[in-house]
Amino acid sequence: MRIRYLTILLLLAALNLRPAITSISPLLENIRADLHIQGVTASLLVTLPVLCMGLFAPLALSWSKRWGLEKVITFSLLLIGLATLLRLMADSTVILMSSALLAGIGIGLIGPLLSGFIKQYFPNPAAMVSVYSVSLVIGAALAAGLAVPLQQVLHGSWQYSLSFWAILAIVAGLSWLRLARVPQSKTTTASVSLPLRQKKAWLLTIFFGLMAAIFYSLTTWLSPMMAHAGYSKIQAGYMMTLFTIIQIPISFLIPIGVSTFGKRAWWLVGCSVMEIIGLLALHLPVSPWLAIAILGIGAGGLFPLALMLPIQEAHNAGEANAWSAMTQSGGYTLGAIGPLIVGLLFDHSGSFVTAQWGLGIMIVLMIIVQCCIGNGAKDVMKHKPVVATANKSA
Repeated sequence: MRIRYLTILLLLAALNLRPAITSISPLLENIRADLHIQGVTASLLVTLPVLCMGLFAPLALSWSKRWGLEKVITFSLLLIGLATLLRLMADSTVILMSSALLAGIGIGLIGPLLSGFIKQYFPNPAAMVSVYSVSLVIGAALAAGLAVPLQQVLHGSWQYSLSFWAILAIVAGLSWLRLARVPQSKTTTASVSLPLRQKKAWLLTIFFGLMAAIFYSLTTWLSPMMAHAGYSKIQAGYMMTLFTIIQIPISFLIPIGVSTFGKRAWWLVGCSVMEIIGLLALHLPVSPWLAIAILGIGAGGLFPLALMLPIQEAHNAGEANAWSAMTQSGGYTLGAIGPLIVGLLFDHSGSFVTAQWGLGIMIVLMIIVQCCIGNGAKDVMKHKPVVATANKSA
């Protein structure tokens, strides 16, 4: 299979991992007003899919053993497309929550399997993690940045705006059908268990959970935070877009930097410190655009590192699936609590200040875990992948 074709498939899959989530935040105030829901209920629109991403990651491992990761990824992309399309009819909280649930299941199945896909098919996994994370961020940025403009173009309907992204998911699912039809070798479905007895795996899981809790709290509530601070809905949406767009170059460069220079603990802690600085800057007499840019730099570095670390620890595609399934299962389950806590604190206090300080405490805890993870071997990402026979057949 040509690398170019496989790279395109990776791009298409990664582009669909966040629009169902990030398109919500800029429209959250409209959704709350139309459906008459409180902040804690609204936060479930992000908490629910993130929780599903945790709960269904282990299922991805067992399904990939049975049917092959290519078929499961294809199915998941089509499920995301159908879930997003369901939002056309979201005139009630139940329908909207159902779409979030189904989208979360699809995203949860894909997440760990793309790590195994990278490990199996590509000779330079670090470079492909960069491509993967950049594509993921681009999808998130497009959905966040176009949410309000799409609503305005589509007759003021937030339902149409949210469901627009079904097109991208269905196109991606259909594109993966060719690879899914190719008979896969046993390497693809090698039986590997979750690394539950590995101390490093638990450290990576806790780190992933804290990272996800902070990331999705910001993804859900950053626009409402800025709107609550006195900025217009459009300005708040643009700030969310800045937060997401600035992650694109960072997501590309950080994994390559770690692979080239090593010292991954330094990169991890450095990105976390940037998040702390960004949160503090929101309370200082500086431009909020600068504060949000700093937050985006920190988040943009941490997410690809969280994706890359399990691949570094694995020796083959099966292990990469297993390590990624464990870290993402526990990590996303823990991370789902973040947006919910922010919503509860806002409902209780009527202000986001307390929630922002809570996020700062989580970042400090994350830095402690990162120091325990330490530095891995500089050249872990450079060994040859296990390539399936399908890789030779196209």
